[in-house]
Amino acid sequence: MEKALDLLKKHWGFSSFREPQENIINTVISGKDVFVLLPTGAGKSLCYQIPALMSEGVCLVVSPLIALMEDQVKSLEEKGIKALILSSKLNRHDTIVAFDNLIYGNYKFLYLSPEKLQSEFIQEKISQLSLNIIAIDEAHCISQWGHDFRSAYLKIPVLNDLHPDIPKIALTATATKQVKDDVIENLKLISPKVYTGSYYRNNLHIRVLKTEDIRSAVLRLVRSIDAPAIVYVGTRKNTIQYARFLNGHQIKATYYHGGLDHDQKSKSLLEWKSEKTKIMVATNAFGMGIDKSNVRMVIHAHLPMSTENYIQEIGRAGRDEKTSQTYLLYNDNIIYESERLSDKSIVSPEFCRSVYSNLNDFFQIANGELSDKIFNFNLQEFALRYDAPYIKVYYALNHLHHEDIIFYDQNPNKISRIRLIESSSKLIQIQSSQNIQSKVLQMLLRTYGGIHEQYISINESLISSKLNISKAQVVQALQRLDLDKVLIYKKSSDTLKLKFLVPREDNFVYQMIRSNISQRNKTKKVKSKGLLDLIKNDRICRQVQLLHYFDEELKRPCGNCDVCLKKKHKLIINT
Repeated sequence: MEKALDLLKKHWGFSSFREPQENIINTVISGKDVFVLLPTGAGKSLCYQIPALMSEGVCLVVSPLIALMEDQVKSLEEKGIKALILSSKLNRHDTIVAFDNLIYGNYKFLYLSPEKLQSEFIQEKISQLSLNIIAIDEAHCISQWGHDFRSAYLKIPVLNDLHPDIPKIALTATATKQVKDDVIENLKLISPKVYTGSYYRNNLHIRVLKTEDIRSAVLRLVRSIDAPAIVYVGTRKNTIQYARFLNGHQIKATYYHGGLDHDQKSKSLLEWKSEKTKIMVATNAFGMGIDKSNVRMVIHAHLPMSTENYIQEIGRAGRDEKTSQTYLLYNDNIIYESERLSDKSIVSPEFCRSVYSNLNDFFQIANGELSDKIFNFNLQEFALRYDAPYIKVYYALNHLHHEDIIFYDQNPNKISRIRLIESSSKLIQIQSSQNIQSKVLQMLLRTYGGIHEQYISINESLISSKLNISKAQVVQALQRLDLDKVLIYKKSSDTLKLKFLVPREDNFVYQMIRSNISQRNKTKKVKSKGLLDLIKNDRICRQVQLLHYFDEELKRPCGNCDVCLKKKHKLIINT
């Protein structure tokens, strides 16, 4: 088998490893368990990909996001390395074929989610594989103290029973000492070798600035550079609004959020990566697995969810190690809104019990019964029926989902989208007729720009009020235009798919979930406070504060953050 450096040169085109990649690879090859904590952009994937290529068998990679897995598989395939994803798109027959390929087709990597791993059928198939390494990516998700806890990660140790002698490597970019200890304990790593890199990035100049007009500040900042940048905002709606605002000021921008379909995400990402557009406006759904080395600026126009999120997101700037700027813009209203939303997201175990009990009543499930149905569920209707705050019910459902009490599809198509596909001559012909379809089409063309090039989010209620017709008539007209192949209409839906996973036992379920939900609420409060402390503390170097949060000491101030520059009287950007 080829040596590690030969594989690095052959497939990745690098002549040497970064510290401490080579030491990690040698440890994995020796058969020992490993915990890897390296910052964003430090090349964690190579730490299991290289040793996997050096050994016979398949590397099993557990990862939380389909998009991240797709990026990894695409990257490997471009290098001539066979890899596949075990996604929910595969039916049982396709899954059997996939495992046959893994056994007989010289595939080297299998990516799957922790939820997929819970299937007994999948476990049986995995037991038949010849594995060489088990890699757990985003390993902080297994810790209740992590910033993105996923209860399904707690089931990963089933792999120890299926393949007890296979070395495991757990990888994350953000973990405090408490999270690291949680990961090692919950994954049952055996005397693991721990590798940690420094969070300090001396090429990143961190600025936390108070400004009353955040949108204007964003505009001034992106105008100050002629290079790729990311603007993080708090909502899907704001991604669209900020992108339109920047484009309206001759700054080429696109947007990205979790509600876009696959084609839209790919288009936005390709335009930004190719630098057809300079600015990516995004929610925190953007970034994981995105590797663009020359991002010169990252701007936060909202408060990130935690210090962990913040350090990950600013870490997407300056991966080529050249000087890059990061700005967190805030004001009193932003802090108030962040605290208000944080309070709304905290729901008690007692409220979750009430929601669970009401859910069973809603679907007429008796005590001791476990329904095998998948129900259509309208969250708004449910909240109104039981006179409960919509947002509180939403977060209670999240808790019940994380605790494996229910499963529900959390991403219905909440925004209607359209795209014109008909030629200009046919459009003129349609508009000349005086029916409702004609009026709706004219309103679309006047109201929504870029409607020929990409999917555009629309509001049927707004269109109906402008045309003085009912929303139902607008929907009917759009469906007719879709049927006639004038446009593609993707109607919004508030209907979730919900399934109960345990028999109805209200008190028993409450006892199961009480401790975990209380702990999760406590963690959320601590993390929210940690970020606010960073923002409000304008006396201590930002880099010193960030590193201290992750149990790392910076011996001297960075000299380039807003706190350090203020002390030197060199802060020249006044927002």
